[in-house]
Amino acid sequence: MKRARALLLGCLGCFLAAVLGQEGAKRLYTTKYDNLDVEAVINNQRLLKSYVGCLLERNACTADAAEMRRNLPDALATNCGGCSEAQKRFSDRMSHHLIDRRPEDWAMLEKKYDPTGDYRRRYLKQQQQQRNSEGEATETTIASSAQDEQNMI
Repeated sequence: MKRARALLLGCLGCFLAAVLGQEGAKRLYTTKYDNLDVEAVINNQRLLKSYVGCLLERNACTADAAEMRRNLPDALATNCGGCSEAQKRFSDRMSHHLIDRRPEDWAMLEKKYDPTGDYRRRYLKQQQQQRNSEGEATETTIASSAQDEQNMI
């Protein structure tokens, strides 16, 4: 249970840290959660709901979640400038999960931490660009296959 809470704490803290802010902070956050399995957190709805509630100040927080919430404003102000690469990956995965699969939770977090919706817009734009490039790659493969067939005739 403690491991799952720690995992969720690290992931949610990083995902929210990436939501807002500007580059600049050089202070690194603790890396003790860097080896945690974000998939285990996003697949445990009870834990996910508990931490979202903590971040929204709607329910009591565990000590580790309270620490995360205390550090969150700094992380947001620096665009996760104090995050390790692993924390940035965790934060992206967690936020993408919430945007895609728990839009009600994301909407509440966004209202509190990113009222302009900047992070969601960047993510959706990136997702669209990825789909476009995948589509172009598929079209190129189809055209190449057609050319190969033509050359065989």
